[in-house]
Parts: sequence; C-alpha cells; structure tokens
Amino acid sequence: MRNMADEVKIDSQTFQTRLSTLTQAWKTDRRSNDALFGGVGSIVVLMGKNEEAASYHKNNAMHYWLLGYEFPATLMVFTADALWVVTTTKKAKHLEPLKGGKIPIEVLSRSKDSEQNAKQFEKCLEVIKSSGKKVGILAKDTATGPFAEEWKKAYGGVAKEIEEVDITPALSIAALAVKDETELRNMRDSARASTGIMTEFFVEEMSEVLDEEKKVTHKQLSDKIDQKLDDPKFFQNLKSKLAADFDSQQLDWIYGPVVQSGGSYDLKLTAQSDENNLHAGTIIAGLGLRYKSYSSMVARTYLVDPNDAQESNYKLLLSVHEAIIKEAREGVVIKDLYNKAISVIKSSKRPELEKHFVKTVGGGIGLETKDIVLAINAKNTRVLKDGMTLYISTGFTDIENRQPQDKKSKLYSLLVTDTIRIRRDQDPAVFTNGAASDTGSVCFFFKDEEEEAQPKKQSKKDPKVGAVAASNITKTKLRAERPGQVDEGAEARRREHQKELAQRKQQEGLATYSEAVGDENGVAQKKFKKFESYKRDNQFPSKVKDLAVVVDEKASTIVLPIMGRPVPFHIQTVKNASKTDEGEFAFLRINFLSPGQGVGRKDDQPFEDPTAHFVRSLTFRSRDVERMESIAEQITNLRKNAVRREQEKKELEDVVEQDKLTEVRNRKPQRLENVFVRPAMDGKRITGEVEIHQNGLRYIDHRGSKIDVLFSNVKHLFFQPCTHELIVIIHVHLKNPIMIGKKKAKDVQFYREATDMQFDETGNRKRKHRYGDEEEFEQEQEERRRRAQLDKVFKRFAEEVQQAARDEGWGVDIPFRELGFNGVPNRSNVFMQPTADCLVQLTEPPFTVLTLDEIEVAHLERVQFGLKNFDMVFVFKDFHRPPVHINTIPVESLEPVKEWLDSINIAYSEGPLNLNWSTIMKTITADPHQFFADGGWSFLAAESDDDDADEEDEESAFEWSGSDLAASDESSDDESDFDDDASADEGSAASDESAGEDWDELEKKAKKKDRETGLEEEDSGGRKRKR
Repeated sequence: MRNMADEVKIDSQTFQTRLSTLTQAWKTDRRSNDALFGGVGSIVVLMGKNEEAASYHKNNAMHYWLLGYEFPATLMVFTADALWVVTTTKKAKHLEPLKGGKIPIEVLSRSKDSEQNAKQFEKCLEVIKSSGKKVGILAKDTATGPFAEEWKKAYGGVAKEIEEVDITPALSIAALAVKDETELRNMRDSARASTGIMTEFFVEEMSEVLDEEKKVTHKQLSDKIDQKLDDPKFFQNLKSKLAADFDSQQLDWIYGPVVQSGGSYDLKLTAQSDENNLHAGTIIAGLGLRYKSYSSMVARTYLVDPNDAQESNYKLLLSVHEAIIKEAREGVVIKDLYNKAISVIKSSKRPELEKHFVKTVGGGIGLETKDIVLAINAKNTRVLKDGMTLYISTGFTDIENRQPQDKKSKLYSLLVTDTIRIRRDQDPAVFTNGAASDTGSVCFFFKDEEEEAQPKKQSKKDPKVGAVAASNITKTKLRAERPGQVDEGAEARRREHQKELAQRKQQEGLATYSEAVGDENGVAQKKFKKFESYKRDNQFPSKVKDLAVVVDEKASTIVLPIMGRPVPFHIQTVKNASKTDEGEFAFLRINFLSPGQGVGRKDDQPFEDPTAHFVRSLTFRSRDVERMESIAEQITNLRKNAVRREQEKKELEDVVEQDKLTEVRNRKPQRLENVFVRPAMDGKRITGEVEIHQNGLRYIDHRGSKIDVLFSNVKHLFFQPCTHELIVIIHVHLKNPIMIGKKKAKDVQFYREATDMQFDETGNRKRKHRYGDEEEFEQEQEERRRRAQLDKVFKRFAEEVQQAARDEGWGVDIPFRELGFNGVPNRSNVFMQPTADCLVQLTEPPFTVLTLDEIEVAHLERVQFGLKNFDMVFVFKDFHRPPVHINTIPVESLEPVKEWLDSINIAYSEGPLNLNWSTIMKTITADPHQFFADGGWSFLAAESDDDDADEEDEESAFEWSGSDLAASDESSDDESDFDDDASADEGSAASDESAGEDWDELEKKAKKKDRETGLEEEDSGGRKRKR
C-alpha cells in the first residue's frame, strides 16, 4: 500500500473524470427506473483505521479508484451533484487541489474540538436527509477505529428516518468493473510479473526437486517463491516481458503463492500451502500479484508421469477453459459462460465429470481480488462490458484415479486460472497467456518414455475415433431434415437404460401389490346413499295436515300424501317432476331415482338389498291446474339447487382451511411491489404487493383484498425469468387448493410485465432531439437492462421466500428453457419446460405443474412415419388419478423428449395409436396385482415392438372411439382433453391406406379376422386384441 507522506500527489484530472463517470451512471440509472442504484439519493463510504490486508474491500477500492491512495479515518458522502469529505487536517491539504472541477467538492477538516467535529457529521447527515429517503451503504462494512465508531453513533440517530440500500453492486458495475487504459496497463504489468514468476522460477524449482528427488515441503517451496518478490535482479531479467518503467517495489501478494500435491487439494482462493512434501503426481500451483493496486492471478496444473485418463481429463478441462474464454465478450450474460462450460462437459466423452466441476469459474478482478458481483456461476444475470477484467478459474475436484501410481495418487484435482480483459466484437485479451497451459508444457515424464511410445501409437487406431468422425457425416444436405435423424448410439444407450427402468418398475409393482387388492370393475364401490329429511314428527310443516303435496325448501324435501299419510321424500331421491293437462284435470308426475334404471356409467344408485322394492314414480291428479304447475316448478327449482350444492361440495371437498398467517411484528416484512396475481381476485387485474411473513406469504392489492399462502401448504416454488417471455414470474404450486374469491385454486402466481408499455417515457427531453437508429438502440439497451433488473429482483425475492421457509424442505425451481417443447396440455398450444422436479407451463392459464416423482410411466402416442406431431401421456403412481395428456408435440422434439425422460429415469414407451386410457386404468385399478403379474407395463413396449414388425396387421384394443371419448370427457374434469386436430394426420393416413376398397369388402375381411383369432367384437376382456 502507498504511504501517506508529503510526496502524495493526487491526479486531479483522473479524479474528476472518474467521479463524473460515477455520477453520470447514477443519473442515467435514475432515468431508467433505478435498476442499479436502487433509487438512493446519497452514498456513504466510510474508511476506518488503516489495516494491512491481502485484499481490498469496497471502501478501500473506492479510495484507490478515485484518489490513487487510501485515506484512513475519512468519510465520503456522495450525491448526484456533489461530494462531501470529512477527514483530518493533514489529509485535507491533499484534497484541496481537487476543488474547482465540474463536480463541486466540500472538504471538512477535523480538529481536536469535539463539538466542531460533531457539527461536521451533522452537516453530512443533513445532506443525506435532504437528498432523499434512501441512502446507499456498503452492507459489509469493515470500518473500525474511533473515527468510524463516532460516525456510526451519529448516524444511528437518523437511521430510522431513512432506508438503507446496499450500494455494493452499483459501485462495482458503475465504477470499478470497467477499466480505463491506465488501469488496464497496470493489470497487464501485474499479470506479466505473475506469469514470469510462475514460468521462470516455480517451474524450474519444481523440476529440480522432482528430478533430484529432493524432500521439499509445499510450504518451503511457497516461501521460496515469496522471497522472489524482494529480488530486483529477477525482475530485471524479465525486462523483455515488463514495461520499461516497471517498479517491482510496488508489487504485493494477493493470492498465494500456493503449491498443492499428493491427493489433498483446495481450489479456493483462501487455500494455503501445507507441510507435506511435494509429490510427483498432480501438482497445482497458483499465485496472484497486485501492481499499483491492480491485481491479477494465474494457476496451472502440472502432471508428472500422467496416465491416459489423466491426460484426457486435463484436455477436457483445457477445452472447457478455452470455451469460456472464447465465449466471454461484450453483451454476454455471465451465467451463459458457466452454462457453456457445462454443455462442453456434457457433450464430451466424460459427462460424469460434471459433478466434479467447480460451482464458480471466476469473477471480477482489479482493485479487488475477487468481485463477487461479477462471480461467474449458473445464477449471475449481469452482462459483460468492454473493459471489464475477469479471472477465469476452471477446475475438477477429487477425481478418482483408477490407475494410481501410489496411495497419494488415488485422488487428484485439476485447475487452470487466467486473467482476461473483455473486448467488443472480438475474443478477450488473455493477460496471463505467458504461462503456457497446453499438455506439452504441463506434462513431465521422468520414466522410460520408450515403453509408453507404443501404446500411444496404438491408441490412434482406436475404432472409436473413426466412429466419432463417421457420425459427423449427415445423410441429408437439407437443414430442415437434419433434426429428424436419430443418433444411433444415443438410441441404443437409451434402450438399454429403459429396459433396466422397465424391469425396476415391474419389480416395484409386484412388491407394492403383493396380493389381490383393488376395485371391482376398476372403480371404487359406490355406497347406497341415505338422506334424512326429519328426525321427529313435529318437524313436519303444518300444511301436511291437509294431506296435500307440500314442498319444504328448508328441509329440501317433498311431502306427498300416500294412503292418508304424509310421506317425506328427500329431493336427492327425486329424478324430475312434470305436469300435464288432460281435460279439466292436471296430472303431476314425480319420477324417483332407483337402482337398475340408469344406463351405463350414469347409474349411480347401487343395490343395497336385492329383495327391496323401490317406487319408480307417483302421479297426482287435481283440478287446480295453477297449483300443480307451481308445485312442478318448485320441485324442479329445488332439484336444481340440490344438484348445484352437491357439485359445489364435490368441487370443494379437497379445499383445506389453512392455519392463520403469523405476521411479522418487530420489523417491516420483505416486500415485492407492483405485481399482479393470477388467478385475479373478483376477476379484476389490479396491482398489489407480496409480503414474506413468519409462516407464509400475503398478497395485498390496492383495495385491501388479501390472499394468504402458508409455507406448509406449498408444494413447489418456481421462478421463471422474462427471457423470451413478456412477464417475469414467481409461481406457487400448492399441496391442497385454497379459495381465491369464489373459486378454488391450486396455483397462485405473482408476475410483472417486462415490456416497456407500462413505462411513461414522455418526460424524456432527449426524445425531442434524437431520432432514428440511435434512439432505437438506446431503447433496446434500456429494455435489456430493465429485463435483467426484473429478473434479479424477482429471483432475489424467491430466494428470500426459500430462506424464510427453509424448514419446509423445498427450494426455488427454475425452468430449463433449452429443454422445453411445444404441446397442448389443455386447449391451447403452449411451451412446456422441465425443471429439476417438475414439468411446467407457467405462462398461460390454465397452468400445468406435473411433479416428476409422482409419475409412474410415460407413453408416446402417434409416433409413426409421416406424422408431424405426437402425443405424450403421463400415468401417475396413484392409479386412481387420471393420466395427463400433452398433445400435438412437434416430431422435431421427439428425440429431445426421449433424452429428457431417460435422463430423469422415467420409463417410457411409444406406439402409433392413441389408447383409451380410461379403460386401461379401470383394468389396472380393478386388480393391480394381476396387472403386474401379467407383465405390467410391458404391453406398451410389446405393442410398439409389434407395430415396428407388422404395423398394418395389429392395433390396440384401446383405440379411441367417439363414444368412449365423449364418455371420458364427462367422467372427470381433471382429465386432459385432446386437441381437435390431434389425430388429423392419422385419420388421413388411414383413409389413404384403405382407398380402393368398399365397405362390404372391409366388413368381410374384419369378420374373417375375428373368426381366425377367436375374438368377438363385443369382447373387451384383454388389454390388447387383433382386429
């Protein structure tokens, strides 16, 4: 660190330029909805007493960025238009020359007068309060010492009046991340010094130790490297690599030096060298230097006498490392770098190494050793800009060595680290490329190389090499036809895996249903329903004394006079009532529900006593025509109301009454504002806010209406970003439905639109003077920034919800858009997306959420040559639950869907026809044990195999018929309806196949086929038959 002495000279021009850069970014952010700075009116940067530290914090970094020096015991208060500085008199002298620039600076000098010092702090507090209700602070405040404590005490008096916002990300992005030319030059010199020590000293020392078989510990070797920093002659010998004015006295360590070997590795920046001896196997060395306050780091893995597997794994790591670097350029989202690395690993010959891959592959570097705002992981949605500097650190941890040289070689790790600079429209500049990382430079062979020369020549003749090359030859030159081609290797692997899954399902089914338990005819046995109208005689209406027909709406009963006695009939026993006129008489006919009179599945009245007698109907005659008509109308209305109440009761029988929401009392609850909810309350689309309380969420709209969702009732929590979508979503899927308004809901969704339609831009004065492409480009940039900020806000809130409900065992699930496919789960064609635990469609109601753990098998229907679409059916482990259909999936998605199903261990089968799943499920639920004893789900696979062999001769007995489809629609509201065009292609194919033959010939052939197989048309006992 630089010393505060009389020779301190701050570059006034650099100070004003960088301060203007910060304030300009701040003002721009205000015009773009405060996405980065969070709407703060002021920013406080506090520096306490001077502490020696290997890495800088944000407050240190801001001092070096603006002043080039660290000013201990100094307070800076920034506003968008000025800067206030409170510091000692000696330091204030160095700041006086900075006045008079574009941005005014107020320097307040402290003295020994405590009252005067207190007034200076009060003045800063007045600036903070007058600038707005929000103040930006550094959340991880590391300032200590008397000065810092005095400020914190003064600030505590007004802390309740203002809202604190963590300004750390804003300072990283707006100030520190993008480097100017001076900063980049310092980083290049730092990187060259780092690579010089690595290549010119460490490699030579390591080689000497290994070649002479010396006993040297990792700590001793690190100390030797450390001492080189104080050797001016060493850096003079590197003059060809370093700048002419390079000053080695301004170098300092930020990372390491670290040397690791012998099976014990730590790939974190906090790693340290231990006291174990250097082992001739896998050696990882890493170091980082700071030059004129700017940092760089480099790490390499050196392999001593590696086997083929180790070399292959290192080559894979190198390809991943190079892919990340090549992908890093302006405009790229940071998480895409990590996803690129994962995709390279998955597409390699060693996809299993993904579980050994590091969770973070680098971050921002410069004044700070590691800027976590730019951490390169699977979640960071920040966008790279020209001038940013990153360190890229890729590695595999704890890989098992199947051919170990000794005990210490059983496990090994691999690491490659470089420092790069992001550039516009070209590959990044690699500052540390002076340290070679190719296999020829990092592999050392001390054994007899002639023994290994022959196997290496033979390995080139491996037939797999030719197979891989051959697979790249496409059978068509048309791009539209290429997705239809099947990877034969992948298909063979899937078939083997699917056989294992099918066998496992069969064994699980036999174990679960070890004895004959089930429902007769595949449905639960219905019980004879009994209804009670009156418990005592005195509850009868008084009008029954007249022995007339009485309609008692209160008791939902009709009292009829039979043989001089009033006899009550509950309305649930009445089928209908009608009135007819014959001459001067009116006839009232009342029909009752009784067993045996229903047809098909509508017969809901079972026999309780086979010897019992039932009244089918009663007819009454009267001269009072109007009374008879009134009674018939009353009975009809009473029956309608009873049916409606029964339906409502049935619909709400699975709705649970949640426990009471426990509100947060001691602090303001965390909120997500300006969001809409689906389903909308009272059908109106009104904005509101979501609050996180102790045991659940509460949504409150501007009218005061509330929706409470308890964490104990949440089954899944999803966050769907607005990438490729018009809205950003937090979706809650419930275990049991709740009532929202007058309707029950199992899904509650909070969303905000990502389009710019709801933003008023008429007040932007620049629009009067700027037209054309420049304005459109700014609007596009604005749209991207807004979308990224929306995703960040919603994702952070979802993670806060997860943290609040950490005891419930569920987390935030994010859809994998790259695995998605189009389909029709309900009525409209939507985009289905898998997540880690579910298959979801959250964009368009009605929503679809299928929990993968609840799925027994999947069946792909209408998979045959010539059709453009296929259907997918999911059968649940609960056989009483209706299967879910996703129809009209494009055939281009067939292979990806198969690959996805296979990867999540769901057994699937395929066939050319749509099956009658209501009949199949009845067969299964009637006797599950017998179903699995007869082969279980093998009939689906057998059908697909038979169809491949002789597709025209055999079809499933469960093919859809018009009556079955109609009956199926009536049976359950939960069953998915087929799209009207789901089988259009199939129908056209069938009509073409039978063209040229009349109906008589076809009927004769069908009867002949039935006689040959011994099956009659009415027989439906088996799961599969021939036509």
